[in-house]
Amino acid sequence: MLGIIGGSGVYDIEGLENPRWVKVASSFGEPSDEILLAELAGQPIAFLPRHGRGHRISPSDINFRANIDAMKRLGVTDIISVSAVGSLREDLPPGTFVIVDQFIDRTFAREKSFFGTGLVAHVSMAHPVCNRLGHHLFLAAKQLAIPVSRGGTYLAMEGMQFSSLAESELYRSWQCDVIGMTNMPEAKLAREAEICYATVAMVTDFDCWHPDHDNVTVDAIVKVLLANADKARALVKEVAQPVHADACADNCACRSALQYAILTAPEARDAAMLEKLSAVAGRLLNSKS
Repeated sequence: MLGIIGGSGVYDIEGLENPRWVKVASSFGEPSDEILLAELAGQPIAFLPRHGRGHRISPSDINFRANIDAMKRLGVTDIISVSAVGSLREDLPPGTFVIVDQFIDRTFAREKSFFGTGLVAHVSMAHPVCNRLGHHLFLAAKQLAIPVSRGGTYLAMEGMQFSSLAESELYRSWQCDVIGMTNMPEAKLAREAEICYATVAMVTDFDCWHPDHDNVTVDAIVKVLLANADKARALVKEVAQPVHADACADNCACRSALQYAILTAPEARDAAMLEKLSAVAGRLLNSKS
């Protein structure tokens, strides 16, 4: 089942059938919003507004754990994150989509793991994005003639303020490609939940390093945002069927990320933690391995 996490405009897709908003209870608190379930070309799909409908929730206040846990409970196996970003490169102008493959996490005020005292696990984040999903997204973007770059590093900052010029130049010196506030710890939690995850980073503007940054008007940014939303809807519609039809999906390494990650011995596992993790890690915990 394909899940989409992004802005409220992304789920307004022509051809959605049987749409209904459902409230999903999570062991980790309240998700950002109800989740829109629908069918697209006969396939189930789930949309979650990351900031809530009406953009009510700031990046630092998003309950990322509840969002991913809720998606897992619905049976979502693949998540496409659709996110607005600033560009840190001259050759990634506004309107470009970047299929990110790496992250640098500079956030500090967020819960970053489902696990903890009583049930400890360490998953690999060496390759934080599902290459299979990224491939499907890249092909779909090319098919739609969307300006797209395959691969790139996303610098996740805490916010809510944007970067200072010194920070922006620092991130450029680290060879980061785009900057945003929302994909961490979202990607980490998706990996812990054994959900395939890929990011479509939609460039809205150049970050403040760019000499023309101060001349960008609000009207220009809004124009890019609206155009990006149109392209994002088309991309989701284009990619849904290939993702569902992917014969390699069941063998994707993302779906067994916890196989050797849980370190706490079965007899030492905290009962309350076991209950909280019943969806996220149920594949292994329920087998008492």
